[in-house]
Amino acid sequence: MKSGHAFVLMAAAVGAYASLGEEIASEVSVVDKRVEYRDCPKCDKRIRVDLAAGKAYVNLSRLEGAAKEVVAARAAKLLDAAKIAPTSDPKIRPLMGWSSWNTFGVKISEEIILETARAMATNGLKDAGYIYVNIDDGFFWGHGEDGILKFHPERFPNGMKPVVDGIHALGLKAGIYSDAGADTCGSMWDAPDGTKEKGGLGGGLYGHDAADCKLHFIDLGFDFIKVDYCGGLRLKLDEKVRYTEIANAIKATGRTDVRLNICRWAFPGTWAADIAESWRTTGDIRANWGEVKKIINENLYLSAYSKPGHYNDMDMLEVGQLVGQMKSVFGKHGDTGITPDEETTHFGMWCMLSSPLLIGCDVRSIPASSKALITNPYLLAMNQNDLGLQGYVVAKDGDAYILVKDAIKKFGKSRYVALYNGSDKAHDFTVRAADLDLGGKIDAFDLVEMADVGCFEDHVSVNVAPHASKFYRFDAEKRVQRKVYEAECAYLADYQEMHDAAKSGTPFPAPQEGASGGMVVRNLGSRDTNYLEWRDVKVDEAGKYAVTIDYSSPDERWFDISIDGGAPRRVNVKGTDGKFMKVVMVPELSVGIHTIRLSNGSAWMPDIDRMTLDSAEGMIQ
Repeated sequence: MKSGHAFVLMAAAVGAYASLGEEIASEVSVVDKRVEYRDCPKCDKRIRVDLAAGKAYVNLSRLEGAAKEVVAARAAKLLDAAKIAPTSDPKIRPLMGWSSWNTFGVKISEEIILETARAMATNGLKDAGYIYVNIDDGFFWGHGEDGILKFHPERFPNGMKPVVDGIHALGLKAGIYSDAGADTCGSMWDAPDGTKEKGGLGGGLYGHDAADCKLHFIDLGFDFIKVDYCGGLRLKLDEKVRYTEIANAIKATGRTDVRLNICRWAFPGTWAADIAESWRTTGDIRANWGEVKKIINENLYLSAYSKPGHYNDMDMLEVGQLVGQMKSVFGKHGDTGITPDEETTHFGMWCMLSSPLLIGCDVRSIPASSKALITNPYLLAMNQNDLGLQGYVVAKDGDAYILVKDAIKKFGKSRYVALYNGSDKAHDFTVRAADLDLGGKIDAFDLVEMADVGCFEDHVSVNVAPHASKFYRFDAEKRVQRKVYEAECAYLADYQEMHDAAKSGTPFPAPQEGASGGMVVRNLGSRDTNYLEWRDVKVDEAGKYAVTIDYSSPDERWFDISIDGGAPRRVNVKGTDGKFMKVVMVPELSVGIHTIRLSNGSAWMPDIDRMTLDSAEGMIQ
């Protein structure tokens, strides 16, 4: 394994058989012919997968006491896991494809778009799942006197129909762009060469919703639309109202397969999931580490708002834009390039956080290493599955984070784990099985290196280089009941990032010393809709449970706790002088999934740190 990424076993001695993971059958007597045994004392991997050869190699020097047939069975299953499971609904997973903006800005053309589509269809990107070819700003030439949208006479002299038909003929899907207002972003901001894009003036959807949607989705046959907000902001339009109008105009065409992306450059609000398949959560990305890190950090606590078919969009990918290999019209505007470690962190975290995956580089000349990264089927499986889950933070140490999410089924024994080191120094991670809700023996598969790195119990130490990350699938003997639920990972019904939360009276996660995850949630309460909710609280055995809420409060306040919509219990608290206090209730909980809500319909709540769930048999309520 590369220096700086050592996987060091620190747990108790492993038993004779490693865990195979929940999806591996118990019958392991037949060894798959694709699996071969090797003896390599100098190698630190137990299994290495070679997808090009269709083989998995078991290292006899690293069996750690496990029977070689058992490890061989795991190797065969890891080979099978490289095939992403089919879905019954093509709209349920994050969108994958390419977008023109990051490299070309408005300097696009029919030739560039069709050459890109042909490259995707032949260089392995289409086969990996990248099927959307999205045309961003730069194709407009305003609306005519008849109200019909016109296209740039030089860049698209034949109109857009041949472009869409050419994309479709390659077995790909076509995406388009517009603005919620009258003018597009390209027409309002100076291009890298100092000019403004005249074609976008009057090219937006405002005043033309029905006609433009008919043109895009019926006459031309586009399959996706990204709707920006520069023009909407200029006109001071209401975001929720305006995007709802656009979504309704798309529905009115009769097309049910069109995907809508809300591009408001910040988490717009929980209403977005009711009308769109994805929504931008940040400003525009650029190809430099500072921007990549900023976007990751802005998405670490948004897991509650991701669900099948509806995702937080972290913006287009800057993979392929390596230091010294840049190709972008934005070179003087932040595109300095990223290193290979930063590129792996970038792509891996987009997968862990279930963002749409839209390549932004020129795929006609994408570096081979970058293409190998973004077509890695193990990383893609972390993004492309029907669970719709975004990874959430379970441990934090400065700029180093551990994130987790289920891999194969909800509450299953296989989980994806990311060790994200956003700091400028190498970091020693201590990964505790209890933090991951896993127990027993745990097999670890490195998704990037495509290698099984061993088995551990209790905890394991991993050293990760600066700006780098490690991505694993952990397959455990058992799943244990979750104990800690951080407030910053809960569903905040009134959460939004478009406007100042303090002025808007909306909730927000904030750092506070002494908080269990380093964060609390503030600005809860004062109205019925401004509540915090922990969903998917799974109870494995019926009985009494101690539900403990950790809080901090500047003065006397109160909040209600309700379980599964039942009668609320009022909790009155006093000021804590910056410290954290606890309140405990002991309800009877049945086996299954529960929802626990904290609310105050008329006054501000205390700051909430976390909820813990413990068995309370024998306690007096």
